Amino acid sequence: MLEIACFEMTSAETALRSMADRIEFCADLELGGTTPDFYEFLHLKRTFSKPVYVMIRPKGGPFYYSETEFIEMKNSIISFGEAGADGFVFGILTPQNEVDVQRNAELITLAAGIPCTFHRAVDRTADLDKSVETLIKLGFKTVLTSGGKKNAMEGKENLKQLIGKYSNQIEILIGGGVRSENVAEIKEFTGATSFHSSAILKYDTLASTAEIKDIKKLIS
Repeated sequence: MLEIACFEMTSAETALRSMADRIEFCADLELGGTTPDFYEFLHLKRTFSKPVYVMIRPKGGPFYYSETEFIEMKNSIISFGEAGADGFVFGILTPQNEVDVQRNAELITLAAGIPCTFHRAVDRTADLDKSVETLIKLGFKTVLTSGGKKNAMEGKENLKQLIGKYSNQIEILIGGGVRSENVAEIKEFTGATSFHSSAILKYDTLASTAEIKDIKKLIS
């Protein structure tokens, strides 16, 4: 399974026309991804049949939020869910960089059965195993991770262990610097079956499509 992170419309349309299995639709590449424009999402859903997972993140920076920001996240879940989101991507931590059980549980409840992915905020937690176990108990379907390291190549030892322990309970989605030049090595070493890349060059649809095709071929 190949998911492509897309931060604006051109990238999203390119990915949805490509061999990618689904996209993660976001805004603000420079902030690492925030909640996208609602009407751009509607356009994608009305135009393409592939799944569109929506980032729910009101701001960049640390993954803990004020009460006002949390209410915004809840409203986004409701709005995008009613509009046909195929999945949600979010992750709330405490100020101590631990999984915020209560707030994540509230969002999962609001998602009302729509699959939820906990994003790479998990890589900021001190105990990755403990965090993944918490996410499983909360009901997350997927965790996006680079194994607690800067990128998936650096975290491949941890990723291999996570897949061995938890892949029958939660989808371990490998992300963080995943490209055509390293995805085969990551797959062989970790035994992973799900990959996340942001292999999109803005406005260069030919190069982006070729990169996605290469990644998909290497993981198939």
